[in-house]
Amino acid sequence: MIAEAAHELGLDGLTLKAVADHLDVSIAALYHHVTSKDDLMRVAAEYSAARVPQPEDRGQHWAVWLYEWAVYNRDVFLAQPGLLAQYLEGAISAEAIAGNVDTILGVLMRQGFSSLDANDAYELVTSCALGTSVATLREREATDAGQPNLATHPEVVARMEAGDLPYLRALVADIAGHGRSPFEDRIATVLCGIALRHGEDWQPVAGRLAEATAGANGPEGTHAR
Repeated sequence: MIAEAAHELGLDGLTLKAVADHLDVSIAALYHHVTSKDDLMRVAAEYSAARVPQPEDRGQHWAVWLYEWAVYNRDVFLAQPGLLAQYLEGAISAEAIAGNVDTILGVLMRQGFSSLDANDAYELVTSCALGTSVATLREREATDAGQPNLATHPEVVARMEAGDLPYLRALVADIAGHGRSPFEDRIATVLCGIALRHGEDWQPVAGRLAEATAGANGPEGTHAR
């Protein structure tokens, strides 16, 4: 009941008092079951993580499934920053994520990956999704504080002499003209590397991915190429 209440309230700013009020019990009563706020956050994070549905294995190509896994991670952590914080701090036990890992390994190994290569692919795609989540949340916080990180680069470049920071200057110009590369394109680059290492021609894989993700929009913009 405590874990469910915490999940319903959300992990961001979660307190023992909020959970106690939600359950209509005293804080002292909670201490019979959780030892501290950190313990409460761990229990809540594991409960939340276990109840977010994973991408379904519909027999789709491994690259499509890994793309869906990356989007799943990004969306879950952007929706629940508190869950991301708990994950990064290692508060979610290995037992709690073992089922996820086994499912992912199974999807890849049934399509010809060795266990080691499957794990490498899983960790690489997950790392990219987590990194994107962290960067997006930091940018949100900076924007809310009136100091968006991306806005600082043009300001710095504008204060410099024309020949200073040439590569950053080129980046600023490209972002102004074309925007940032969307999350889907970055994941596609990762999947291209995995395909080549796996001995597959990337072009057919890219075609499958484009068909599966056509029209899919994320927080950062466009659909996958």
